[in-house]
Amino acid sequence: METYQLSEWCHHFTRIQVEEGDICIDATAGNGYDTEVLCQLVGAKGKVFAFDIQEKAIESTRQRLIKGGLEKRATLVLAGHENMKQHLPLEVHGQISCITFNFGYLPGGDRTIATGVETSIAALEQGLDLLKKKGMLNLCIYSGGDSGFVERAGILSWLKGLDTKKYLVILTEYYNRPNHPPMPALVVRL
Repeated sequence: METYQLSEWCHHFTRIQVEEGDICIDATAGNGYDTEVLCQLVGAKGKVFAFDIQEKAIESTRQRLIKGGLEKRATLVLAGHENMKQHLPLEVHGQISCITFNFGYLPGGDRTIATGVETSIAALEQGLDLLKKKGMLNLCIYSGGDSGFVERAGILSWLKGLDTKKYLVILTEYYNRPNHPPMPALVVRL
């Protein structure tokens, strides 16, 4: 890893997981960094579906992909991640290799628009249904703000309750960093 920033940590595991030709989802497109990485990894034969509730995020992601010549590898959807299943073709259900999530608000965006515990858990449950065997959820759990601690607590509780015979959950922390640092987590479908 080049740095120890959360995004690099998560991208490290995404790069291990995703192969050329895979189908992936960026459940929270934001500024498009994860979408871009996924598009690079799936190659010309793969596909990435990226979701966000903010037009600004979809447009930022679109511009990033155009700049990198990757726009044909992605379908951008203006919708909340809790609705992703209804926006995907039926033939990709159960075929997803990797789904990335960044919980919180859009960096540089409106902080009053953020993910919430109910919609995030609904999205995570859909994500589990969409994964293929050995597929992975890659989570960046940010806290803070008005609802971030509630969302983090809800997600951590949900993760702890996953069936150990069906899923492997790996949670890590930036243990010595102040001010409630983000928490990366992986969920692998066994």
